[in-house]
Amino acid sequence: QVQLVESGGGLVHTGDSLRVSCGASGLTFGNYSMGWFRRQAPGKEFYLVATVSRDGGSTYYADSVKGRFTISRVNAKNTVYLQMNSLKADDTAVYYCAAGLTHDDWTITTQRNDYIYWGQGTQVTVSS
Repeated sequence: QVQLVESGGGLVHTGDSLRVSCGASGLTFGNYSMGWFRRQAPGKEFYLVATVSRDGGSTYYADSVKGRFTISRVNAKNTVYLQMNSLKADDTAVYYCAAGLTHDDWTITTQRNDYIYWGQGTQVTVSS
């Protein structure tokens, strides 16, 4: 079955950097756009942080993280990364990776319903 497993979360301080990773199995990784979402508390909405196209050539970032976060993928390793710099207390959340359906290699999607496989999440806590 399809599995997405996040890792790399933890407790850091304001201004620090952290990289979270997501390894995929059970699917043809290169056939899916990949996204990182976060949720700041149970019951709150999932917030799209960043997405990357199948071929890695197109990306999208939420305004709140633009210039600080970088999404990337290595299809040969079935892995997507989120490099987070200049972290703020407001970045504290559980971060989830998700695999999404798109029409071609260079398209991205910001629609949550397009993401059909989800990981279990990794906690990122930024202490001020």
